[in-house]
Amino acid sequence: MYRRLGHIGPYARRPVRCVPLTATHCRLRLTWSREHALRTPQQWFCVMFSDESRFSLQSDSHRILIWRAPGTRYHQENTIERHRYGGAGWLVWGGIILGSRTDLHVQSVTMTGHIYRDVILEQNAPLFRGAKGAEFLFMDDNARPHCANIVDECLQSENITRMDWPAYSPDLNPIEHLWDMLGRRIAASQPPPICLPELQRALLDEWYNIPQDQIDNSILSMSRRCKVCIASSGRYTPY
Repeated sequence: MYRRLGHIGPYARRPVRCVPLTATHCRLRLTWSREHALRTPQQWFCVMFSDESRFSLQSDSHRILIWRAPGTRYHQENTIERHRYGGAGWLVWGGIILGSRTDLHVQSVTMTGHIYRDVILEQNAPLFRGAKGAEFLFMDDNARPHCANIVDECLQSENITRMDWPAYSPDLNPIEHLWDMLGRRIAASQPPPICLPELQRALLDEWYNIPQDQIDNSILSMSRRCKVCIASSGRYTPY
């Protein structure tokens, strides 16, 4: 069976991990993509995309490949030690916009509505709102801290418009590509971080070292993302 499958083309690979999408999620994603597929680069110029991610000291990102001889699978040089749940790490928040980015906020505690308002929004959103003017749109996902009443009141007091965002749509958010870039840079660093302070410094350094043109290209891919989502009827996309 393996030989016959090999002759016609299929080969064994890990399945892609995707968020669970219901029919309602697909419908809302499709509607949103249709509404935004024809936005011009000038219109995306005023949108800030934001998100949170977690980086752990011991997480195995599957980005490292090795060459080994048969029978040496469990030799020390061919293994990576990791805790089952990733071990200690940092929660980070960042925002990107064409031509710029926010500072990277690094914290060890779980994000709450008060932290999101006091540490994130009040230090970033008004600054970019003033630079972009009335056309400024702030994007965040539907995580519970982002939907707190105190967050809505903060955005209203600063006259900041929040972009509608379909739930379960990380593939439509270009900042997800930056988390991948950041993770690859951390994984490739020599020597790799071995303690939390080193990981924090590496995250901050690599965040600012990501070329701005790569950030801009990710944002300018939004029209393509929307068209691919439309073609898939709101289901998974390769982004």
